[in-house]
Amino acid sequence: MSEEGIPEIRGFRSRAMVWLAHRFFILKRGMTLGVRAACFDAEGRIFLVRHTYVAGWYMPGGGMERHETALAALRKELREEGNLEICGEPELFHVYYNRNTGRRDHVLFYQVTVKQTEPRMPDIEIAESGFFALDALPKDATVATRRRIKELSGEAEKSDYW
Repeated sequence: MSEEGIPEIRGFRSRAMVWLAHRFFILKRGMTLGVRAACFDAEGRIFLVRHTYVAGWYMPGGGMERHETALAALRKELREEGNLEICGEPELFHVYYNRNTGRRDHVLFYQVTVKQTEPRMPDIEIAESGFFALDALPKDATVATRRRIKELSGEAEKSDYW
């Protein structure tokens, strides 16, 4: 009898092909995924960071690691970049394609209310950070940062591109 007639082998072969296909696509067309958040304090101010390695002020965030959930990555990045703790439930605002970073990079963008456990001191990665009133953003806040704030407020339509 051929092995195609044995259901266990057919099922195993099918699972093995799916497993191999997934590994191939990861290598051939690997996608990167990151998280970023508009972090507001109780006064309605937004938290921004200025990195040491790129120009401009950004909302905190970063890439997701292997085996890390989006919310775990979000909590980690907010803690690392701002000593921020999330109050309540993060709200997923939109998913963006970030064609500036790579051909398959996507950003999960959240809106969150936060509290800062202690001021974030400058280090090798973060040059400055702080909370800003929406009408008093730093002059070199990035175009993407300003665009996301306008989308959040309803002043601009959501874009699919970061």
